[in-house]
Parts: sequence; structure tokens; C-alpha cells
Amino acid sequence: MSEPVLATRNLKKAFGALQATDDVSIDLRAGEIHAIIGPNGAGKSTLIAQICGGYRPDAGTVHLAGVDVTSLSTAERAQRGLGRTFQISALAMEDTVLENALLGAVGHARKPWRLWGAVERDRSLRDRAMEALARVGIADLADQITANLSHGQRRQLEVAVALTLAPKAFIMDEPMAGLGAEGSKVMTTFLDGLRSEAPILLVEHDMDAVFALADRISVLVYGRVIATGSVEEIRNSREVREAYLGEEA
Repeated sequence: MSEPVLATRNLKKAFGALQATDDVSIDLRAGEIHAIIGPNGAGKSTLIAQICGGYRPDAGTVHLAGVDVTSLSTAERAQRGLGRTFQISALAMEDTVLENALLGAVGHARKPWRLWGAVERDRSLRDRAMEALARVGIADLADQITANLSHGQRRQLEVAVALTLAPKAFIMDEPMAGLGAEGSKVMTTFLDGLRSEAPILLVEHDMDAVFALADRISVLVYGRVIATGSVEEIRNSREVREAYLGEEA
């Protein structure tokens, strides 16, 4: 089996007496969607923060494309190909859709920061940003102020910003949140096609979307992974049903 694109090894993180991440080892393989599910307070956000560089683990390591990135900052991990979307939007709401995408393109190019006008006139950066917007279907909204977008369109823009970084792996934190049934269906179709570009580590509460998309699922409860397996294996696990899925399965 080939080396995973992304892997955590024995991650641990405590906040006082609370063990938020307890010896978590997961991996993400080329071409797959690996979903992380669990009840509120299970430690999903803490795990994602450690993978993306927001928290330094107390123990354990994070590897991206075979390289130990545990000591790298969030920005350095992004430059190495870790693309992230957020549960709560991190977009610049007062900027246009294109300006948000340009920020990602600048990060990918690793060009020195210049006057914003010079960035906007850089043809290679604009082309990269517009290509990403077209990929997610919102190129026609390039000149719109981001605050005026619908919730679903903001989700699409977050993915476009991640795409400008030419990611080796996507980390997606509840991309279906607030979309509604039709919006979730559209996003599910989009993510299904995106896995061929880069694998996706998906944190999501929408179990219909998880069961439709995931090649593998890991279940996190009280900071520990209690099961990892296919959709059917997770559906049929008594331990998982008792700890989390219940009637949702």
C-alpha cells in the first residue's frame, strides 16, 4: 500500500484535566474521502486544529506527503499543500469574491507581499484565482462583495480559496453546515468529484452526506478513535451505534 497523503501518529492534547485528543492515529489516502464523525465535545475540532497547525500536540506527530510537519505553522502547512475550509467562515467579508481567491493564489505563489493593486494586476495570480472560482461554479460572482453571498456560495468560495493552493489534501470542517437539503445535495455532488484532485478529510454531522461520500469513517468519542472502517462496517458496529449513531444508522 502506498504511503498516505496525510497521517497523524499517536496525537495527544490535554487542556488541564480534559484529554481532548487521546492517542489518535488516522490517515488519508490518495483519492479517498475519510470522514471523522462523533458527538459534540468528542475532540474533532481539537484534532483538526492539531492537523492544521492551530494547536501544537502534547505528543505525537502530523505527516503531510511523508514529511513531518508537526513543528510548522498553519501558513507553512498551507504552503506545503494542506487546504482547509472552516466550520465558521474565515473569509474577508468586506472584500470581493475575487480578492478572497487572490489571497490564496498569492500564498501558493509564495511571492513577496506587495501593494494590493500590483497583486490585482498580476495576470498569473488573477488567472489562478479565476480558474478556482470557475471550478466551484462562482466565476460570475467574482466582483460581488463576499458579505452579499448566500451561505452556500460562501462555502463554494472557501473551497475555491483552498483550490488556489494546489492542495495535496483538503481538510473540510462541516462544509454542509447551514446549507439546507438542496444545498447539501449540491455540495455532496461537488465534493464527490473533488476527491480525484486531492483526498478529503471530512468532519461532518450530516450523516446522509457522510454515508454518501465516505470511503472510510473514523468515529471519535471523548478524544479517542473507537472505530475506523467502511460505511457498512460503521453502520453495523454495535459500539458505534451505542456511542453515537443510534437511530441515525
